[in-house]
Amino acid sequence: MRKGVGGYECVVITVTRRVQLTPEQIFAVIADGWSFAGWVVGAAHIRAVDSNWPAVGSRIHHSVGPWPLSIDDTTSVRAVEPGSMIELEARMWPVGSARVRITLRQVSPTETEIVFEEEASGGPLKLLPESAQAAFLRPRNVESLRRLTDIAAGRGSGAARG
Repeated sequence: MRKGVGGYECVVITVTRRVQLTPEQIFAVIADGWSFAGWVVGAAHIRAVDSNWPAVGSRIHHSVGPWPLSIDDTTSVRAVEPGSMIELEARMWPVGSARVRITLRQVSPTETEIVFEEEASGGPLKLLPESAQAAFLRPRNVESLRRLTDIAAGRGSGAARG
């Protein structure tokens, strides 16, 4: 057990990635709520994004899972420091909910370290032992970071998008 995103003892799964992008390039993708399903593994469809996203309390209304078994739910912003950190509450009932913190640390003028922390905060997922949570969450979060940085790199390259 470790101190969780909310400061209490819990299982926190952490993945880290260094990329040749600025924190601003990466945060621009996070701040575009409509891109959420493009980089968050498991998010299948964005139904709506609050107009003040990513302000504290704002939400992305999404579907999770494959159609026709998808679940409609939301992800909300718990805390944000534009360009450097966002903390989210991701819901996917009846499976559960999770707190996610993405921290962007600039390590050189062109390199950023991304720290992605996730902890189950409710539902059956929270009852699983750390090894089981890690087996599920770590590969998913590694892939989510890969997708996030690919989108950010593509936006910065000036390449045509179709």
